[in-house]
Amino acid sequence: KMMNVSKQSPSSRKKDDSFLGKLGGTLARRKKAKEVSELQEEGMNAINLPLSPTPFELHPEDIMLEENEVRTMVDPNSKNDQKLQELMKVLIDWINDVLVGERIIVKDLAEDLYDGQVLQKLFEKLEGEKLNVAEVTQSEIAQKQKLQTVLERINDALKVSTRSIKWNVDSVHAKSIVAILHLLVALSQHFRAPIRLPDHVSIQVVVVQVRNLFAVVFLINDVFLYSERDAFDTLLDHAPDKLNVVKKTLITFVNKHLNKLNLEVAELDTQFADGVYLVLLMGLLEGYFVPLYNFFLTPENFDQKVHNVSFSFELMQDGDLERPKPRPEDIVNCDLKSTLRVLYNLFTRYRHVD
Repeated sequence: KMMNVSKQSPSSRKKDDSFLGKLGGTLARRKKAKEVSELQEEGMNAINLPLSPTPFELHPEDIMLEENEVRTMVDPNSKNDQKLQELMKVLIDWINDVLVGERIIVKDLAEDLYDGQVLQKLFEKLEGEKLNVAEVTQSEIAQKQKLQTVLERINDALKVSTRSIKWNVDSVHAKSIVAILHLLVALSQHFRAPIRLPDHVSIQVVVVQVRNLFAVVFLINDVFLYSERDAFDTLLDHAPDKLNVVKKTLITFVNKHLNKLNLEVAELDTQFADGVYLVLLMGLLEGYFVPLYNFFLTPENFDQKVHNVSFSFELMQDGDLERPKPRPEDIVNCDLKSTLRVLYNLFTRYRHVD
């Protein structure tokens, strides 16, 4: 059978060649783009996969809990975190320095502190008082009773709200390094330990809770320390001449208002330490009289000063200011940076108030 074959002109063949060329070029480009995409994905995986958490295994004892009981533990993938290791080393060295005369050497925070013995000695040294507890306890019940007494006294001294406490008898006695670290960090900060804790210590924590007889496991990011440097850190470290300018500005600002009560400030770090001027200043800035029964006009001890500063912070919040980041204890302890931060926030908000 004869087939009718039409002859193509040179121009039509040229067009077909051009089309095929374009088609081939498009396919080649797509193939190359796919290869590039796959290569990029492979590169991203090579970077990200080592950082991705790998599944962790729980031991049977980790989930042997009562209904609604919660247990926290460090994610095994975070145990070797450099900053976590640094934090633990700094705290161990600090404890050993404090207890150098007690013939106590701490090597492992969880193993050495869980029964309350070292915590008792540490608190007694820091607070300067003797606790009425048994020196040596062997049974678990006796250890927990002693630990309960020690922690209650520590919590009283730290003056932290119940919601802020991240440790208890069961968690410490169960050797939870998470709870023990939170406790030691709080102690070191309250007693102004002469140590430098690492900034931005944050690790993955495994949380196990029993609900309706099932163990629920989830991961959270637990922050032990978050100390973000700000302008005042820079001023104190690198520009003391400019710091003096800031101090003069703040002194002028507070005296502009305190002078109305025939009061005057010359030293920012010491004259605000008892909280009285902070309370009076807030009343002046907001235009109201603060009843004298709400604070101690002549505080006689540390606790009364902390009360005054805490009360001034409440007044600031009532004025729609954010709660100051420094702790009241930092102001009472004449920490200049903390006092500057609080006063500068007031200056920023009220500098145009007559």
